[in-house]
Amino acid sequence: MNILAWIVLGLIAGAIAKAIYPGHQGGGILGTILLGMIGAFVGGSLGVFFATGRFALAASTLSIPGILVAVLGAIVAIFLWNALSRRAV
Repeated sequence: MNILAWIVLGLIAGAIAKAIYPGHQGGGILGTILLGMIGAFVGGSLGVFFATGRFALAASTLSIPGILVAVLGAIVAIFLWNALSRRAV
């Protein structure tokens, strides 16, 4: 059941992040789910870092605050991906 919650969290957070971030990100439904899952890890890790001052890998949960953190993490992930892919080209 935990994997299903991760997929739902990834879909919700990835879709919201893609809607907020300007431009076209592509990737389809699987890319959106993966983006949201990455966002959950990025957002959760940044949340732990800002709260404690220590870096630790953490992930947000399927809750309203968890979705907000995952959306913010997914926006950071989109920004970093765009910055890295533009330099490589």
